[in-house]
Amino acid sequence: MNASSKSPGGDMPDFSDVESGASSTAKEAAPAYKLYTIKSGDSLSKIAKHEYGNANDWRRIFEANQDIIKNPDKIFPGQEIKIPL
Repeated sequence: MNASSKSPGGDMPDFSDVESGASSTAKEAAPAYKLYTIKSGDSLSKIAKHEYGNANDWRRIFEANQDIIKNPDKIFPGQEIKIPL
């Protein structure tokens, strides 16, 4: 190394001209859920029965959507929710 590539203290390389950036060869992770748009007549238990085969799994859907659904008995057509995989 020459003297110009060291910091004023002399013991560390000078990285002041390095620009930040992110790079990865890792594949992007697939989402852990799929999106579902609620239709008229839907309930979380009906959706759970269709998606998981068990209506009692409605809590999985509710817990994944607590930012959208405040009361599991009050969902509305047109709401887009996440169905955990």
